[in-house]
This record gives sequence, C-alpha cells and structure tokens, in this order.
Amino acid sequence: MRRTLLALLAVCLLPTSVFAARAVIAPATFSAGQSLVAASSSPGNAYVAGASVVLTAPVAGDFAAFGGSVITAAPVEGDDLILAGSVGSRAPVAGDFRAAAGSIDVGQPVAGDLFALGFSVHDAGRVGGSTFIIAANTTLTNGAAGPVTIYGNNVSLAGDFADNVKVIAGGRVTIAPGTTIHGKLSYESPVEATLPPSVTVEGGVTYTNSSYLPDTNTSRTLAVASIGFLLIARIIGALILAGLLAGLFPKFAETVIRRAATDRPRGILLTLLLGFAIIVATPIVIALLTLTFVGIGIAILILILYALLALLAIVYAGILVGGILVRRFLARERVLWHDGVLGMAVLSLASLVPFVGFPIVSLAVLFAAGTLLQISFHFAFPHEERTSEML
Repeated sequence: MRRTLLALLAVCLLPTSVFAARAVIAPATFSAGQSLVAASSSPGNAYVAGASVVLTAPVAGDFAAFGGSVITAAPVEGDDLILAGSVGSRAPVAGDFRAAAGSIDVGQPVAGDLFALGFSVHDAGRVGGSTFIIAANTTLTNGAAGPVTIYGNNVSLAGDFADNVKVIAGGRVTIAPGTTIHGKLSYESPVEATLPPSVTVEGGVTYTNSSYLPDTNTSRTLAVASIGFLLIARIIGALILAGLLAGLFPKFAETVIRRAATDRPRGILLTLLLGFAIIVATPIVIALLTLTFVGIGIAILILILYALLALLAIVYAGILVGGILVRRFLARERVLWHDGVLGMAVLSLASLVPFVGFPIVSLAVLFAAGTLLQISFHFAFPHEERTSEML
C-alpha cells in the first residue's frame, strides 16, 4: 500500500508532457548553480537546480526546478514541476502546476491542474483545472474553475468556485464573505464553519463532524489497550532477558538454583531477610546521602547499582523458578536457556493472580536478590569464605 501511494504521488508530480507524444522535440536547457537567475528564454523545456532559483525569462516548454527557494517571474507555456523549500509563482502557467515545498505561493492563473503539497499553501491565481492541495494551512482567495479537494488543518476559502469543493480539515474551515460556490460544498472538521449571509452555495452544504478527541468510552478502551500492550511488551522483554542470561551464564544460574535447592529452611529465611533489607534500606540510604553535597555522587552510584540489582533479581527470580521446576519434574540439574524462559513465563502468569500472585513473586525476587548479594560477596572476598568454612 505504501509503494502504491508513493507511485501515485510520483505520477501526480510528473508533468503531463511525459505522457504526451510530440511531433517536434524542442531542445531542452539544463542549468545549475548556487544562486541561479534564468534570464534567457528557453525554446523548449528548462531544468534548473540551485539553492536560490529565479526565472525571469519565458519558457516555451515545461519548467522543472529543484532548490531551496524557487521564484518564477516569467510565464511558462508548459507545466511547472517544482521541489523546493519555498515556491513563489509570479507569472501565468499555461499547463499544470505541481509543487512540493514548505511554503507555496501561487499569485497568477494556472490554466491546467494544480497539485500542491506543503506546510503552507496560498493560491491567489485562479486554477482552470482541478485543484488538489495537501497542507497544514491552505488559503484560496480567488476561487477556482474546476473541482477543489483540500486536506489539511486550517482552510480558508474566498472567491468564485465553479465546481464542487471538498475539504477535510483537522482545524477550522473559514468561508470569506461574498464567496460563491456553484457546486456542492462538503467538508469535515471538528468545528462547524460559520457561513456569512453573503456566501452562496448552489449545490448545498454537507458538514461532517470529525472530532479528533476521543470520547469517554474510546478513551477507556485506548487506556485498557495501552496497558495491555505495555504488559505484553514487559513480559516478552523479561522472557527474552531471562533466556539470554540463562543461556549465556548457565554456571551462575546453576549456582543460584543450587542455593535454593540445597539450603536449609533457616538459610533460605536468612537469604530472604537479606534481600528484603537491601531492597527496602537502600532507597532510605540514597535519600539520606542526597541531603549533602558530597553524598550526591555516592547516592547516584548506589542508585545505579540498586537499579541493576533489582533488574537482575527479577530476571534471576524467573530463572530460579524455571530451574526448580526442571529439577523437580525432569531431574535435570543443567540449566538451559529455555529454563529461564519457562520460569519467567510462570512468574509473569503468577503475578496476574489476585491477592496471592504479588506475595509469591515478591518472595522469589527477594530470595534472588539475597542470593545475588551473597554470591557477589563471596566472589569479592574469597578469603573470608574459606575462613568461615574452616571454622
């Protein structure tokens, strides 16, 4: 679908002369420069590119320009195709006018169709063919001879329109006094436009309220959907992280699981109390350290370590659950990556159970936090560990 839209946009921007066969092919001129002024007439097509382009001589064929700022101050007998930061059309165009720019200002008549894509589009020249505009802010001050279609935010219309006018706006639609629309006016916007008494619409007016602010039910539905999406994303992320850590560091995971499987009830209780103490006491210590200027740097360091410990405790809690289940039902002590995924999935489902889910998950996380602290301490101070074993 995206490729189709891009293809249609490219077709809209192509000059009609591309599709028309000509009996006589006139020579084309090519010009490029930093600041370019096209002051000599072109007997055929003219192609220019530059940071600043100004056309001051007539072009007998098509005119195509690419640049930062493009101004056409001479008539073009063919089509205009302009891609620029800003575009100013100050002379008549005998063919179609197609432009994509941040700011587009058309001040003279266009005999063919007009296609404009930009942030701000102002058309003071009367378009002889159809008008199609996509812009945030659009202003038409001299009407149009053909059908008009506008997509944008704020749209302002004035002048005499010989055909139907269709507007889809995200902001306001303004119809100037004295405006005449011989066809039908159909528009969508959050606020209905106020039509002055001097405005004439022969084909009738069709207004569609398109409020872009959701109602209460829609807001509630979006909120529930957002919560569900975040929950699913969190669970998937935890599953992936648990699988990675279990697969990359199986020996470390086996050490954590072994402590839970072989420790006595008293050792398990002490590990839970250690995890509870570090989880609860650390934020208090960080808050006290931030009261002094010297302690702010230490508080930031402790906060980073605390966040890392909390994350690892949650992940290894899932790995712990998965490892215990595998030992219990498969009698396998080796830890594989899918053991971490299994345990994290079980832990995530348990957290959704009312009343009992949160205590179960909390106990697993606290035990994992205490175990990680013990392993880190024994790794950092192996001498003390051997001395305690000898005693």
